Amino acid sequence: MGGAFLAAAVLARLGGRIGLPTIPLFILAGILLGPHTPGIVLVADPHDLEMLSALGLVLLLFYLGLEFHMDDLKAGGRKMALAGGSYLLLNVGAGLGFGFALGWGTSEALVLAGVLGISSSAIVTKVLVDTGRLGNPETKPILGIIVVEDIFLALYLAALQPILSGADSFAAAVMDGGKAFGFLILLALAARFGTRIIGKLFATRDDELLVISFLGAAVFMAGVSEWFGVADAIGAFMVGLMLGSTASGERILKLVHPLRDAFGAIFFFAFGLSIDPGDLPVVLWPVLAAVAVTLVMNVVAGLAAAKVYGFGAGPAANISTTLLARGEFALILATMAAGAGLDDRLSPFIAGYVLLLAVLGPLAAGQSQWLARVLPKKLQKAELQEVELTPPGRAEAVPGRR
Repeated sequence: MGGAFLAAAVLARLGGRIGLPTIPLFILAGILLGPHTPGIVLVADPHDLEMLSALGLVLLLFYLGLEFHMDDLKAGGRKMALAGGSYLLLNVGAGLGFGFALGWGTSEALVLAGVLGISSSAIVTKVLVDTGRLGNPETKPILGIIVVEDIFLALYLAALQPILSGADSFAAAVMDGGKAFGFLILLALAARFGTRIIGKLFATRDDELLVISFLGAAVFMAGVSEWFGVADAIGAFMVGLMLGSTASGERILKLVHPLRDAFGAIFFFAFGLSIDPGDLPVVLWPVLAAVAVTLVMNVVAGLAAAKVYGFGAGPAANISTTLLARGEFALILATMAAGAGLDDRLSPFIAGYVLLLAVLGPLAAGQSQWLARVLPKKLQKAELQEVELTPPGRAEAVPGRR
């Protein structure tokens, strides 16, 4: 574990000197020091870091929940549903069509619909932090889309599991889906009406007790969520959503920061450990085609979200590029596909696709201004009008400034 931290730190510092984002460098460290490449092997079995990796994902999504306040959810519920629904319709639909076009089978196409359709919550969170855009107006729609994706993800996994396992019981599939959906409703009600009680439970002046309390709550709820068939990350997100609206919210945000960074790095390092570069050439062309489809669909989805929120070209480009990366959910699907005995090409395809977008996503998000310049002129004019109407001293609040 110490070697993993140090390797990630060294590569990230070297990459930082030439302006590279940290996420692909953490992943690269895992690939270079994992069991699938020659030379030094720090971790022979990727499962050795599985618990620490899971903790990294939980903390990343917990932090995301702290940033996404309940007031934002109440105020922008309809727009959030429209933007998130449009994103899923475009990307999941394109993924399903792409899966059938490959001709690998119906079950494989259903897996690819999820792989191509769902963004990486962990990478999106890290990109927003690294680019300093957490305070930007377009960040709320981005987080809203992530929330809608996570809700869809819970229902999708519940529906897909009996299909991949070969279960012919429709009642069992409905039961699993109903259990997951019911738990999501309970979490939403707790977040909506239980904030005051939760705030009293976590009220303490002692930082040590506060850290132990919020960390225990986030990890515990992640485990309970998984037991109900809901992604563990969404349980942690909902805990963050509740605590972010309490009097202790600001202190928790500061205290969780170093934990998020440390274990988030381990999450991406462990992701790199699971990738075997030798498998990638077999599926190179399908991977490149899938990446092209995802790029196009994300731009279209970014334009749709910008229209819903009345944003200009800069925010539209930020939405498109920030949501580009795919990650932890795709890897979960790869594991499920391998266990179900689906096409052997599926796992290396998912690994190559995720790796390429995990590298391209943060790079594209950091240079989103280039995309903004080629977006429709109407959006660019709208953004110029926003800049002109912004009072002096408030330029930092203009969408797309970062």
